[in-house]
Amino acid sequence: MSQVLPAAGSVLQRSVSAPGNQPQPQSPEDDDRKVRRREKNRVAAQRSRKKQTQKADKLHEEYECLEQENTVLRREIGKLTTELQQLSEALKEHEKMCPLLLCPMNFVPVPRPDPVAGCLPR
Repeated sequence: MSQVLPAAGSVLQRSVSAPGNQPQPQSPEDDDRKVRRREKNRVAAQRSRKKQTQKADKLHEEYECLEQENTVLRREIGKLTTELQQLSEALKEHEKMCPLLLCPMNFVPVPRPDPVAGCLPR
């Protein structure tokens, strides 16, 4: 009779061929240790999931705050752009009739004392 061997590296192969891997009777201490380890792992997993959820909630709140701030800033940009257009238009209108700009004498350079030179020691 030919014997079918499991594929190399398979779980069955490892459990059959590994020395000292024969099922041994579990002692009550081993069972208690397993139960404690599983319980500890379950609690740690719950704690990890809770922490991850809290982090996601915090990021979502931060996102919403930033979205609100972004909306406020975009409105402010709109208002300032409108104000800039209005002031530019008012300046153009003023330049058309400003007597100071129309007078040719205003384009003659007037010598002024250098403000920095007055502060320097002689």
